[in-house]
Order: sequence, then structure tokens, then C-alpha cells
Amino acid sequence: MKHPATPRANRLHIALMGRTNSGKSSLVNALTGQDTALVSALPGTTTDPVMKSMEIHGIGACTFIDTPGFDDVSELGEKRIERTEKAMEKADIVLMLCQPDMTEELTWLKRLQSKKIPVVLILNKIDIRDNAEGDSAVIKEKCGERPVLVSALNGDGMEEIRNAITASMPEDYDAQSITGSLVEEGDLVLLVMPQDLQAPKGRLILPQVQTMRELLDKRCLVMSCTTDKLSLTLQAMAYPPKLIITDSQVFNTVYELKPAESMLTSFSVLFAAYKGDIDYYVQSAPTIGQLTENSKVLIAEACTHVPLNEDIGRVKLPRLLRQKIGEKLHIDITAGNDFPKDLNGYDLVIQCGACMFNRKHVLSRIEQAEAQHIPMTNYGIALAYLGGILDKIEW
Repeated sequence: MKHPATPRANRLHIALMGRTNSGKSSLVNALTGQDTALVSALPGTTTDPVMKSMEIHGIGACTFIDTPGFDDVSELGEKRIERTEKAMEKADIVLMLCQPDMTEELTWLKRLQSKKIPVVLILNKIDIRDNAEGDSAVIKEKCGERPVLVSALNGDGMEEIRNAITASMPEDYDAQSITGSLVEEGDLVLLVMPQDLQAPKGRLILPQVQTMRELLDKRCLVMSCTTDKLSLTLQAMAYPPKLIITDSQVFNTVYELKPAESMLTSFSVLFAAYKGDIDYYVQSAPTIGQLTENSKVLIAEACTHVPLNEDIGRVKLPRLLRQKIGEKLHIDITAGNDFPKDLNGYDLVIQCGACMFNRKHVLSRIEQAEAQHIPMTNYGIALAYLGGILDKIEW
């Protein structure tokens, strides 16, 4: 079970979908025991997906995504449905509130099944239904599965929903590890962490914090330094570290100084495997060597921070790409959830480490790229390839 302070990106994402006024917001409130979502009798009260991170007994750290009704026919309905589709990209599990006729639900159910997203069917408002069992039987006849019977108003069926969520969780959900099998208890690990403009004053960036916490949980011996103190730190050690984890931007500097017996990787590379498909990223990296000045590259950032003078995604990576390929190389940059549906026209997509996204969200982007036959890699893998050391690092 993950700690309540688990970052949102590492939580189980549970989306609620259903028709307008089917009781999605009320169900969120009943499950969380809080007035998490706005509840109203007026149709279309939920205008955008609302995210709420919680700790639920029996489930652990999770984030609920309350979506607009997928039958919205109002003036803003089309845009709201687009937002619901975006929410699907993040969902590890979907709770679908059904009506017996299933006219709207079946279409969305097929889409979710095609994306291999587990769905828990729910029949809400059993407190006011004349024949809840009969309605349940009709739903089972239409889709082959009996829904969980609940009343968000009275709180009936909440334990059954929690059990259904637990049973639907992806098998490898708790098996994901940042450092994988690279280290074990007692190993000495050195973290090289430049404190540049991108590092918040007085704090470490999220990938560094998460990696350090995991290493401590594994009972590793952890040391850290900035790039300029790497030589002194290595001299101060009684023996070489088994693994050195660095910022991808200083890959080559660290590689030149590291002991021969020490393995080398970066936070971004580790997160490429932790959050995405490392094999597809590595397979796609040589595309960089095939680009020309007529090529088109998309750089996708998860964060929506204000660009900095030496921003990795907006400044450093474009500069390195243009130095290798040519100044006329066309580069587009997106941030946050802004990611084009149609990737045709791009020769390569480069995703950031995605510490702010959950794994499902990143994998949905990779699946989208693969389906359109567009190569996709990430910052760390791209920088290792550009530095000529991709075959010399670990993941």
C-alpha cells in the first residue's frame, strides 16, 4: 500500500464515467467520505474532469477522476466529451455508472475494452429504483456482466465497489520499480544532482526525491553530490559505487569521471522504464541519426512550468538536435495534457521523463505513436544517444 503522501502521478487513477446526472459526483463523495465533488440536480454540473487524491482503506493511495456526462448535448457538450476522452488516457480503472438500456454505455465500454482498461459496471440509485435486480439482469444480458448495486445517497454498496476495484487492479501495479533489478540491499549508489535553474530553490526535483526514497526503502547506501564535486566524492568513498545515477544533461561529464566498475544511468532513463516502454524508446532512438533539416520533431513535456533560460525540453534538447541535424530542423513543443491526436507528419516524438504523469497516461501516448508508426523516445534516451553512450548505460 502506498503512503498518503504519494505523488499523484504514482497513485491508482480511477475514472468515473456515465450519463449526465447518473450520480458520478455523489459516488465520489460516498467513496471518499468527503464532499469532494460538486453535486447538483442541474444537468451538466461537472463541466471538466475533476481530480481528487485520496487514501481509501483497502485500495491505498488513489486519484479519482470525476468526468462530465458522456451524453452531454449542450453547447459545450462536444468539448466536455473530448475532456472525458483525455481522462481515459490516465485511467487505470473506470467505474461506469449504467442505465439498463445501455444505449450510451455500450459504445464507451467497447472503447475502454479496446484500450484494455478494466471497467467496473455500477447500477446507482438503487434506493429509488422499482426493480434494481431486474435492471441488473438486463445490464448483464446486454454486456455479459452484472453491475455492482449501489446507492451513493445511502452509502450502500461502497464496500462492494472497493472490492471490485481491488480485483480489477493491474497485476503489475505494485510491481513497478524505479531502479528495478539494478541494485539490492547494501549496494552503494551515488546520485549526481546538478542544482541548476530547473531545480526549485531549497528543494530537489521529484524524480530525485522518488529515486532516493526507493533506494532507502531497498536499504541501499546512498550518497549524493553535484556535478562539480563528483571527483572529490569518488575520492572520499572507500570503494566505487555499484551504480551512479545522474542528470541526463551531464551524462558525458559523469561518464568520463566514473570508475570503470560502476554502472551508469540517469533519472530520466530510469523513469523511461518506470513510466513508459523503455524498449520502444531505445528502438526509436536511432531515428535521431536519420533526421534531416526537413524533418519534424515533437517534444512533449508533462510539466506546464514557465520556460527557463536553460530549459531542457525547450532550449537544451532543441539546441543539441539542431547542432547535429541542422538549424532548420522543425521542432514543436507541447506541455501538460496538450498532445496531438494526429502524429502524422512528425518523424519523431521525444517525451520528457513524465514524473508528473501516471504510467497509464504515458503508455497511452506510446500506444498512440506506435499505432501511427511514429518513433518515440524520451529525454534521457535521446541525450544518451546524442552523447554516443546509449550502449554504455543501464536501465
